[in-house]
Amino acid sequence: MSSTETIDTAPNADKAIETTLANSPEAHSGHEGHSHPDHDHAGHDHAGHSHGPVLNPECVREVKIEATADEVAAAFARVLKEYKKYAKIPGFRAGKVPETVVRRRFAEQIHKDVVERLLPERFQAAIQSAGLLPVSQPQLTQLTLEEDKPLEGTAVFEVVPPIVIDGYQDVTVPRPMIAVTDEEFQRELKQLQESRATVETVDEDRALVDGDWAQISFSGIARDGEAAEPISGENSLLEIGGEQTLPAFTEALRGSRVGQEIQAEVVYPAEYQEASLAGKTVAYTIAVQAIKKRILPELNDAFAQELGDYENLAALENRIREYLQSTREREAEQQTREALFARLAERFAFPVPETLVQQQVDARLDRGLRALAAQGMSAEMMRKLDFNRLRGAQRDSALQEVRTALLLDRIAEAEGIEVTDEEFERELQMAALQSREPLESLRARLTQDGGLARIREQIKREKTASALYQRMPAA
Repeated sequence: MSSTETIDTAPNADKAIETTLANSPEAHSGHEGHSHPDHDHAGHDHAGHSHGPVLNPECVREVKIEATADEVAAAFARVLKEYKKYAKIPGFRAGKVPETVVRRRFAEQIHKDVVERLLPERFQAAIQSAGLLPVSQPQLTQLTLEEDKPLEGTAVFEVVPPIVIDGYQDVTVPRPMIAVTDEEFQRELKQLQESRATVETVDEDRALVDGDWAQISFSGIARDGEAAEPISGENSLLEIGGEQTLPAFTEALRGSRVGQEIQAEVVYPAEYQEASLAGKTVAYTIAVQAIKKRILPELNDAFAQELGDYENLAALENRIREYLQSTREREAEQQTREALFARLAERFAFPVPETLVQQQVDARLDRGLRALAAQGMSAEMMRKLDFNRLRGAQRDSALQEVRTALLLDRIAEAEGIEVTDEEFERELQMAALQSREPLESLRARLTQDGGLARIREQIKREKTASALYQRMPAA
């Protein structure tokens, strides 16, 4: 588990709330924009504002935000005093600009700064009084702000609704008993043996048969109706009849001999892994250079000792069985958990804040784009992706993930499950190793962006899910 895989259901930081309240389109008058003297308002561009993202009506709450006429007047006076002190306007000395000029020149920014002074504190007081914990940034509606009049407005936001989980202990799914079959063991041992195989030249004068490896040189031209660069290669190896060998190559090479030159037409499937050849027909001239045979090592104590610190072949076989068993158990646990979560979600239905769903869509897309970048997709190609379609395709999975996270949070609360400092530090160290970042550097970065809380939150959910799984009855 890494911090990038967490689901953040914690309330937004105060700073984000303040910024949203101050920047709401309802919070500003329609004056032409100006710059505050000696004050950077980068990021406060309000052109094209909408009224915020769509919220789930079942999770929406609202609070009234109010300030008296005296409080509004005092806020305007303080802000105006600062503007008069620092305003730089041609024709006037610093600090000597008439108030009427300051008001006219910086009307919109004065209005914005008054909003920033008044709203955040009153919003915090309103939600605390109402006992509400927002999970979305508030959207302002019906805001009135004039210098000599009381401030009135409404802040709308989403919360996590009450989640009733009475009887959750009775929701179960069978926990399968896992046993590794001899067939699975033999298949794993065979793959290990094949990974240590060597390839030797066949000196015998004979034709290629299935199971042989043909060493070839080739040249080919794609028949797509356009001039194309020749496709060529030297000393390539193809397994006759192999799973990774296209049937057309097997058919052309089977029965041929060293020194023979053959012609073959190969039709590549549309889903072929090499994009430049996918769906194309290529006419090849192929020269057989040698016949190779793969030699498997003998399964004995020496083979085991070459692979690691194993006393003999029996010790290696035991380790393979242990590995298969633990792998199957992890797979079974994951499947069982998912079935349990689905049953819990069905039993305890509740509305989910759309804000959290969209945050999880963002997280899923971010992981997907990082994976595509790691596979070589360029930024230019990424920009051509249909992100509306991608977001829509992720929504159902994101919704289920958020629903599961909220259920686990509620169950953890009911059972008093907490995260110890030792568990938290161990997870943080693992995250540092995965990100190849010094531990203290990672800690500082996550402290700044709220990531530490998300990691602790995810550890608690993992502990809760593990506790539920251990209670499931054996099938």
